This record gives sequence, structure tokens and C-alpha cells, in this order.
Amino acid sequence: MTKIIKHQWINIAYAIVSLLICLGLGYGISAITGGLPPSLYGMAILTLSLQLKWISAERISVFTTWAIRHMGVCFVPAGVGIIEHKQLIQQHGLAIVAITFVTTFLVLTFVGLIYQKHEEKSQTKPTNNDTSRHS
Repeated sequence: MTKIIKHQWINIAYAIVSLLICLGLGYGISAITGGLPPSLYGMAILTLSLQLKWISAERISVFTTWAIRHMGVCFVPAGVGIIEHKQLIQQHGLAIVAITFVTTFLVLTFVGLIYQKHEEKSQTKPTNNDTSRHS
């Protein structure tokens, strides 16, 4: 194996171990506190770990890129399950579509507003380069 391929395998192993640790901690927190599903706790732990740089985003990028490319496989069973409930879709299809569009719009609006406020705050913060120098 070449050095680059070996390095990628090490990063993939690092990513898998990191994700399993976060998921395991999520299961632990869920067992203690309950409330949310363990995978959500795990995602929160992963996000926090990435923000605090406890987990290297660069090292897990190969694995996450692969996972995102193949994510459609996860949704095929859900699509098949929907087809099995044709009667429910016929009865409530319009409501399902409306709820999907409204909630998507609300989430996008909420995220957009939060982002705008964050950007406004970051633009008004003085940086070290903004201090005026007297000659």
C-alpha cells in the first residue's frame, strides 16, 4: 500500500472510532437522563467535540464525505415503508405535504435569522487590527 492510501485508512479508522465513542456516550447519557434518543445525544457530543477540536475535522472528512455520498441507501427503506401505507397517504397526503413544506420553511427561516444575527455581531466586534495607530 502506498503511504497516502495507508494514511486514509488510518483516518477512516479514526473517524469510525470517534463516531462510535460519541454514540456510546450518547447511549450512556440517554440511559441516565432519558429524554432524547441516544443518537441525538451522540450528535451533540460530536458537534461539541469538533467545536472544541477534541476531534479533528480534517481527519474525519474522508469518512464523512463517503457517508454523505451513500446516504441515499439509508432512505430507501423509508420510501418502501411509505408505499406499504398507501391508504394513509391517500387520506392524509395533502396534510403531510403541507406540514413538510411549512416546517421546512420555518426551519430555514429560523436558521437564516440566527445566522444573520450572528453575522451582525461578528461584524460589529472590533478586531485587533481596527485599533487606530498614532504616529
